[in-house]
Amino acid sequence: MGTLKLHTAIANYGHTTTLKDGTFTSDAFEMSHTEISPVPMIFRRMVRNLEFDMAEMALATYICSKHYKKGFTALPVFLTRAFYHGGIICNANSGISRPSDLNGKKIGTRSYTLTPGIWSKAILQTEHNVDLDSITWVLSGDEHVAEYQTPPGVVSSKNNDLGEMLLSGEVDAVIGAGPIESPDAVPLFKNPDDLDANWHKKTNIYPISHLLVVKDEVLIEKPSLESEIYELFKTAKDSYVNSLPDLEQPNDNDMQTKHFSQIVGGDPLPYDLNDAYPTIDTFIKFNVDQKIIPEYVDPESLFSMPK
Repeated sequence: MGTLKLHTAIANYGHTTTLKDGTFTSDAFEMSHTEISPVPMIFRRMVRNLEFDMAEMALATYICSKHYKKGFTALPVFLTRAFYHGGIICNANSGISRPSDLNGKKIGTRSYTLTPGIWSKAILQTEHNVDLDSITWVLSGDEHVAEYQTPPGVVSSKNNDLGEMLLSGEVDAVIGAGPIESPDAVPLFKNPDDLDANWHKKTNIYPISHLLVVKDEVLIEKPSLESEIYELFKTAKDSYVNSLPDLEQPNDNDMQTKHFSQIVGGDPLPYDLNDAYPTIDTFIKFNVDQKIIPEYVDPESLFSMPK
């Protein structure tokens, strides 16, 4: 019958490259990797076409996808996490000097269901007195989940470049745009690392960004596969985390992992649903509040658990 081959699309991180180069393998299956850039195109192709047997997926895209009964399910393999105070950039000419100045303004983001956008909006609302309903959300792209309909107060731009939207004055601020090389692009928060650390200390939330999903028909055909996949990804991740102190020239992902490890302590990439439960539970509530999904769902209902 031969070894089961899984068509896979995941990005290159310190904890995934060893799964691609054959350092860590499984007797139960083989992975045939497709390299896709930018990474969000993995989510889109999986959501719209079920193109892969196993794929990386943004958490908010996944929650929205499950509401629309897409044919894949997550394992508790949390590939990326991030803190978000540093991702909000303002136009220096917009008169924004503190978070509450965002009230009534226009803010650009790639999509309304963008995971960093949902985390960032929730932090602005719960920690910094920002009225999300007063803001016009201007999208530079569409939603990965085509069936999703944005709520009132959301409009689309003809421009697909958030940096250009910000510098032209079309929007007053942007979320999740990445670096914008201009003196007119200034961060909302001057001390994001301190704010992230204080927020984590207060909430114990370590924001999940991306996780791993597997096509439902694959899991149905071979129920034991979820444990095999989980153990392989965890082995690769544990090896990577254990190697971090020995890295002489860490790349950006390594530095990011070290930074988060300093904030949260211990394993910077825990693959544990019990540990992640409060974070996911809170994020689901944020998704309901921001009208990504209409009602709360239990975190357990979103995952296939290794036996």
